[in-house]
Amino acid sequence: MIWKDLDMTRKIDLNSDMGEGFGPWKMGDDAALLDVVTSANIACGFHAGDPDVMAQTMAIAVENGVGIGAHPGFADLKGFGRRRLPIPHDELANAVAYQLGASQAMARRAGGRVRHLKLHGALANMASEDQALATACYRGALDVDPDIVIMVLAATAQEKAVHALGCNYAGEIFADRAYEDDATLVDRSKPGAVLHDPKEAATRILGMLEAGAIIAESGKHIPCRIDTICLHGDTPAAVAMAQAVRAHLTEAGVTLAPL
Repeated sequence: MIWKDLDMTRKIDLNSDMGEGFGPWKMGDDAALLDVVTSANIACGFHAGDPDVMAQTMAIAVENGVGIGAHPGFADLKGFGRRRLPIPHDELANAVAYQLGASQAMARRAGGRVRHLKLHGALANMASEDQALATACYRGALDVDPDIVIMVLAATAQEKAVHALGCNYAGEIFADRAYEDDATLVDRSKPGAVLHDPKEAATRILGMLEAGAIIAESGKHIPCRIDTICLHGDTPAAVAMAQAVRAHLTEAGVTLAPL
């Protein structure tokens, strides 16, 4: 169940983006991450991934009891979905619906199901700034599955969109990314945008949970609902980061569980 109101006594989800290899090209150690995280956002073939990678990743997720999520992005394999593309909203809605459908089919074949959806890369960043764009993407998903949980960047236009739509959602914060004062992520081109020290990330994320707020790079606190914590699976320290965050939260008495 996803609560409509903030309740910090509930369990917290730990998620990671994965399934982002393609053919013989491997991206991240998905098998190791799936021993640590409680939810997996699995690429649907547009920005990364392919049917075989999806099948392999989902099979391990099902075996480990990890929640499966669709991770749609721009059709931009070369740019890994991190280039901003000027695509009309109706096309984006169709692209999200298409990718969700593929994810549902592969999850069913693996013996699981798609529980949530999270936008990837540049598409997610654009949706965090533009409520109309976020709404179009989420409507595309909700038309396919009205009960799906939409994972949103907390305190951004993405969250405004799900409030207006009245759908199930989970507020997400990042353990390994720095924040601007408006709750958007610091652009990857800027120094310090991505955190690489597992201990620093673990301490920082516990501070956010205790504060019930995003803590921006400037030190500003942005109160928000926190349901899930994300760790990127494509960084060199991804597994160590995930292990450190999980251990630190568990020691602090936080219970981790899938959405």
